[in-house]
Amino acid sequence: MVTQDVYRADQRATEQRIGALETALAGLRGEHDQIAERSEQQRREDQAQAAATRRLVLSSFVAPLLLMVLQLWLVTQGAAR
Repeated sequence: MVTQDVYRADQRATEQRIGALETALAGLRGEHDQIAERSEQQRREDQAQAAATRRLVLSSFVAPLLLMVLQLWLVTQGAAR
């Protein structure tokens, strides 16, 4: 058996600890959400960079090939006359 004062003090201390834990948990959730958002943003940026790189590589091979075909065609047209 404990007195009401001791019981109330214990209850207040318990409520304070619970409140502190809830605050800490809310902070951790916020940090987690920020990290998840940054990760998602980085993933989108990486995908955009990869797409740009693919376009660059494709155009660096296709454009010279098309020019070569055009030159060959022009040469054959000139030789036929």
